[in-house]
Amino acid sequence: MAFDPSTVRAEFPILAQSVNGRPLVYLDNAATTQKPRAVLDASRRYYEEINANIHRGTHHLARAATSAHEAAREKLARHLNAADSAEVIFTAGTTDSINLVAAILTLAPGDEVLITALEHHSNIVPWQMLCERSGATLKVVPCHDDGTLDQDAFHALLSERTRLTAITWISNAFGTVNPVHEMTAAAKAAGSLVLIDAAQAIPHLAIDVQALGADFVAFSGHKVYAPTGIGVLWGRRAVLDALPPWRGGGEMIKEVTFEKTTYNDLPFKYEAGTPNIEGAIALATALDFVNGIGLTEIAAHEDFLIRRAAEGLASLDGVHLFGPVGRAGALSFGIEGVHHYDLGTLIDQMGVAVRTGHHCCQPLMARFGITGTTRASFAVYNTGEEVDALVVAVAKAVGILR
Repeated sequence: MAFDPSTVRAEFPILAQSVNGRPLVYLDNAATTQKPRAVLDASRRYYEEINANIHRGTHHLARAATSAHEAAREKLARHLNAADSAEVIFTAGTTDSINLVAAILTLAPGDEVLITALEHHSNIVPWQMLCERSGATLKVVPCHDDGTLDQDAFHALLSERTRLTAITWISNAFGTVNPVHEMTAAAKAAGSLVLIDAAQAIPHLAIDVQALGADFVAFSGHKVYAPTGIGVLWGRRAVLDALPPWRGGGEMIKEVTFEKTTYNDLPFKYEAGTPNIEGAIALATALDFVNGIGLTEIAAHEDFLIRRAAEGLASLDGVHLFGPVGRAGALSFGIEGVHHYDLGTLIDQMGVAVRTGHHCCQPLMARFGITGTTRASFAVYNTGEEVDALVVAVAKAVGILR
């Protein structure tokens, strides 16, 4: 490996603690990642040194906070290879970003929204709500037994009626990596707008929005070592310029009279009210941290971890792994005769933190005839020894539960 995970771990204070007398093994990174000192320090520095409301203020702190916030936007734009930093809209997270798009689109009866069987509820429910309001129809691309999408069905479902195609890049439940570049190209050829849920992709993969070709990309900061409550909607400028604003209030206006309001330009058109200034600055710092290590190196390390985990868990009696061999980020499994909640509770007693349940993917769980799985998910600071600790803990727990 190109870097030493033990050196990286030293940057995450929370990982030094013990749980039930055992070293913490944190394998719930698909839910949220831990924060390195650089990010914690950036948040603290903001409140200690430049805390002020941004834009319009003429005093020193307001100017300093505005400069730091807009510098963060520029950094996000470079990370995503956006053509224009005004295409970077700060939101509260992926869910907020997707709801923003669902709120500003206008559909009509006969129009169709195309999603997939692998979607998180956040990439299902807003489109259901939009279809209920508009009379449009929601269609779903099914998945195969290995957790990959049925590409033949996808192409068959695309039509001149498809107005929006919303696809997760990486499944938070199964770790399936979807061919989003190819799917985006096909959807665009059919005349559809395309939204990519990149919540699980942002910590693991390089994202080039110009090469991707989508119209919207959404992600959350807390999935990539930044605080909760901050996220991004990247939107193609030509598309966002043509769409109406979402929320009304300060910053999204140019001029207000009781007769008429003139809306602001991008990105402020979609940033009504006081933003999460500290969160934006900390998110940019988190991306500095990631890029300082290198996404290629991170991806290689995480691939090593997930393959080691899959091999170790598959060696246990009765274990079923969900998803394809080429997973990223997350590994979901079930054990015959053992409830996922019971398993998660027991291995927590051994200091191993995993996620159990339906992972906000109830339709996907129903497709496989299960109520949930046990999910281990990996980050840059995890080690091979922690993977082994997971396998040992699962083996012990299964012995107790059976």
